Amino acid sequence: MTPPPSIRHAFRSEGVTKVYGSGPAAVHALRGVDLEVPQGEIVVVLGPSGSGKSTMLNILGGIDRVTDGKVWFLDEELTAMNDAALTQYRRRHVGFVFQFYNLMPSLTARENVELVTEIADNPMDAGEALELVGLTDRADHFPAQLSGGEQQRVAIARAIAKQPEVLFCDEPTGALDSHTGRAVLRVLKGVNEKLGATVMIITHAAATAQMADRVIKFADGQIRDNIVNTSKVLPENIEW
Repeated sequence: MTPPPSIRHAFRSEGVTKVYGSGPAAVHALRGVDLEVPQGEIVVVLGPSGSGKSTMLNILGGIDRVTDGKVWFLDEELTAMNDAALTQYRRRHVGFVFQFYNLMPSLTARENVELVTEIADNPMDAGEALELVGLTDRADHFPAQLSGGEQQRVAIARAIAKQPEVLFCDEPTGALDSHTGRAVLRVLKGVNEKLGATVMIITHAAATAQMADRVIKFADGQIRDNIVNTSKVLPENIEW
């Protein structure tokens, strides 16, 4: 699977399988997944629970390993890396945003972001990251003083402060109402445009696909559709 010279892929995979357990109780989470994600796209990954979409995200993010097959990030083979190399990959190249914000309750928004800037190779200033997500005036507030949408935006600021080339978002609007969810999606679109990051959004919310450059649909551990979206909608115009 050699990509055309005009296209640079953030990720490629060949024949990826993932099996948890063994014998009759084995769970086949991924069944021979071939995937190509061009660099710089917003990609929405859809599928029901158990379809394999989150397992694939964890493998691309260097959190989990394949049972069989190969995965590349740009020109580096992730599946050939040892644990130390995967740790460096996550630290240097990847940002994660999850449904539940995982903020430190005893730290302010700025201090939560600074946790990442202290270990990143080329971080942006925490204040700049908060400005990108529209929270300059909330920088000194603690998580309990912030709304759910504001906490999610702090989590995004924390993820982008290391200036990652890829941002993985696992159900980033799952705990939010439609108005707040659209606001968070606007922030993710802005990150894609301003930083050039490849943004992968894993979600049950099919409406999110309206803003994507590409929509990948998982079912039963396989990719069933890989669709280029030719009629993108702005996040604020998504029909929830």
